[in-house]
Amino acid sequence: MNVMVKPAAPELILTRDLRAPRERVFAAWTDVRLASSWWAPRDFTPLSCEMDVRPGGVWRRRMRAPDGALILKHGVYREVVAPERLVFTYITENAAGIVDPETLVSLSFVDLGDGRTRLTLWHTRFETESSRDDHRGGWTGCLERFARFVETD
Repeated sequence: MNVMVKPAAPELILTRDLRAPRERVFAAWTDVRLASSWWAPRDFTPLSCEMDVRPGGVWRRRMRAPDGALILKHGVYREVVAPERLVFTYITENAAGIVDPETLVSLSFVDLGDGRTRLTLWHTRFETESSRDDHRGGWTGCLERFARFVETD
């Protein structure tokens, strides 16, 4: 008997140790006033951010790419466990009207003591390695911007 095994979907895992307390790091992901300041990749301009942070609540943000194109990102919160875990769906719509398939982002916030937090971002359900790699660049720049934001007093 031949058994066909579907290869695992590409996934992205990024971890950052931050010099900020866990409650501050979590709040920066869940307070719309804070997220509006940083939630965009490096060199992108955040334009708007809406967040209804509860299971079933919707989030939406618009940004301008370096080339001037408008990008819309949106999704639905699946889990909100303050200040430990945040899970939401993730969809990108580009200026040409192309909508990427829905993916899933999970964030964990681990208290390392001494006012430090380990943030782990796990982005899954990519259909292709190329899509995962595109998001790696975006999330890497975004987390650099996030670290500067959250580590500033």
